[in-house]
Amino acid sequence: MNTTAQSRHAGAAEALIALLPSASPLGIALARVADVGHDEQTGAIVASFVGDASADVALIFPDAAALAAAESDIVSVLDVLRPAFEGATAAIGAGVLGELRADDASALFDDPSSTVFAITRDGGAVGWFAIRTREAVGRHGAVRAPRAVTAEMLGRINSVEMALTVEIGRTRMSVRDVLSLEPGSVIELDRAAGAPADILLNGRLIAHGEIVVVDQDYAVRITEILDVATAVA
Repeated sequence: MNTTAQSRHAGAAEALIALLPSASPLGIALARVADVGHDEQTGAIVASFVGDASADVALIFPDAAALAAAESDIVSVLDVLRPAFEGATAAIGAGVLGELRADDASALFDDPSSTVFAITRDGGAVGWFAIRTREAVGRHGAVRAPRAVTAEMLGRINSVEMALTVEIGRTRMSVRDVLSLEPGSVIELDRAAGAPADILLNGRLIAHGEIVVVDQDYAVRITEILDVATAVA
């Protein structure tokens, strides 16, 4: 594995532990696959990331499952861990993180191109993180430049449906605050009144717009289309 990949993997692991729920600071250390129990690998939380560089990631962190069970039946371990996965994959580059799922991660941990980290606390391992990244490569091993998209190529996927989402703002809340919500509660978002809404295609920002009402239904009027470079950034 080259130095660039190792540095990228370490950056992802550092970003991950910064967002994992823990009562005391967490650290990371390079580990061997042999250090991770087989039963632990089969019960990992895994996800795939597609972007400038694609990646497969797996996490074993029992604390999260205990926290989710203790808080409420409506909060799952996947809810607890998603921010940490988002932070880890954001360190890799621009792209889209897929759904988290519980699965057997043995193949990922055993892959020689993966990097395995021990998640440490007070000098002992309390979890494990495995990551494998891959670049698009050409026939002779060189990184492949993106191909120009032609009208003919787009014509092949004209009938494919994609998820279009309009977002007026976001906020971060603790599980305690979420569970205390009731009818009439007001949640303040991170966007000023009158600011444009974000329009996302399969999770990627592609345009800005304003909210309007058409025949008593909400709609969005496009005010700005972002080019590919701006959207990825």
